[in-house]
Amino acid sequence: MTDQEAYWEAFFTLHQGLPREGPGSDAATRRALKLLPALPPRPRVADMGCGPGRQSLVLAAELGVPILALDLHQPFLDQLRAAAQERGLTHLIQIRRADMADPGLAPGSLDLLWAEGSIFILGWARGLGLWRPLLGPGGLLVASELTWLSPDPPAEAREFLQAAYPAMTDLAGNLALAQGQGYQVLGHFPLENRAWWDEYLGPLNERAQGLAGQAQADPALAQVLAENQQEITVWRRHGASFGYVFYLLRRLT
Repeated sequence: MTDQEAYWEAFFTLHQGLPREGPGSDAATRRALKLLPALPPRPRVADMGCGPGRQSLVLAAELGVPILALDLHQPFLDQLRAAAQERGLTHLIQIRRADMADPGLAPGSLDLLWAEGSIFILGWARGLGLWRPLLGPGGLLVASELTWLSPDPPAEAREFLQAAYPAMTDLAGNLALAQGQGYQVLGHFPLENRAWWDEYLGPLNERAQGLAGQAQADPALAQVLAENQQEITVWRRHGASFGYVFYLLRRLT
């Protein structure tokens, strides 16, 4: 096993079975839905990079239409399938193992593309550019994206996040990039602060503590746990300077 393979195995060991793969909340998903203009009677919806799929379940329950949930990591999809069965939503959750950069969807085949905390894998501008052709005329895209909320963030936060996500910018920068990619901005709002801890960092921290003993004999896991602790520390110290922002966009013709 290469060092990179060992790292990703350790990463998924830490993240296995967590409720979310990034900050979020069911309430924020519902808020974003309510802010959208009217959808077609039977909207075609895809959740890109769905992870364990908490937002997929909310979309299915609220819209009452099939949600195509796509992710590359099969255990996340298996977790979503089990959750859908538990909630009686199996008939509305369509699972597909696919790459967000090449999901195998036909041009113009979506009315609503959803991406909570996942577009950063592609980068904001690249993701918007790749996904725009998938939307039909006037199609909608909702994405939450890591965003600078302070014009002068503390050095510790800037150094950590620029290393993790060099393309990260502020609200004005993301809005300008969206408009440059052929979208109309319908609205935006920041994710509430508690959504970072309640369903993401809190469960992640609890799992990390349970793996601390195992990490003593596993250098890759030790590295992953150290990075996780650094993320928590930076958020606790400087969380007011950055956050996830929901962006509500419409494809321009």
